[in-house]
Amino acid sequence: MKFLLRHFLINLVSLWATSEIIKGLYYEGGVATLLIAALAFTVINLILIPLLKILLLPLNILTLGFFAWITNVLALYALTQVVQGIYLTPYYFPGTNLSGFTIPAMDLTTFWVAVLASFLIGFITHFLNWLSR
Repeated sequence: MKFLLRHFLINLVSLWATSEIIKGLYYEGGVATLLIAALAFTVINLILIPLLKILLLPLNILTLGFFAWITNVLALYALTQVVQGIYLTPYYFPGTNLSGFTIPAMDLTTFWVAVLASFLIGFITHFLNWLSR
């Protein structure tokens, strides 16, 4: 039970933080939608992700692990299909300058929003898992 609660809370925080950072991933309906999405994302991560990793294992081996991010993108897409109120939309990134490192402005399609959001969700999730151990 503690395992499920920890994963639920970590998914809740990672979905909320990602939706605040990347405006192409958003939710309607307030906290209730976010709680339902975190519950669904926990189930997806515990059931669907291991199955996808097994199915995509040949491609992952062939590409030396580069193809592993597809499982996270598919999980995020599954979340948007299962939970009404969670959306991926195209996003205009205005660009930024961080300590002399410039990221130019660009239009991100829905696919690239999904890739970027899944990368960020994965990063936040792994960081929070590391903190909770």
